[in-house]
Amino acid sequence: QVRLVESGGGSTQAGGSLRLSCLASRDISSRYLMRWFRQAPGKEREEVARINRDGTTNYAVSVKGRFTISLDNAKNTLYLQMNSLKPEDTAMYICAATSRFQSTFWGQGTQVTVSS
Repeated sequence: QVRLVESGGGSTQAGGSLRLSCLASRDISSRYLMRWFRQAPGKEREEVARINRDGTTNYAVSVKGRFTISLDNAKNTLYLQMNSLKPEDTAMYICAATSRFQSTFWGQGTQVTVSS
């Protein structure tokens, strides 16, 4: 089991940047598939970015080229660097860790609000 705690959310204007962090309670290195999701009010949760166990990354089309996911193994921390933010990026951002046994652990989320 792994506990996840997000931080770094806040409010910014369109075009601004934020960096989200997700601190894990244990070593996550290559053991887990690490992902960032977001959920806006009235909308379904959507996957934003992922780091696969082999270190490769994937992004949703809506954020590709603007967001960067990274992992600091020494700090057991997952990051999401978000640049050129748009009002439609406003949502609760949640990190998730999926084990090799397909168990998924979720953080509580951190709110991002982007004003026009």
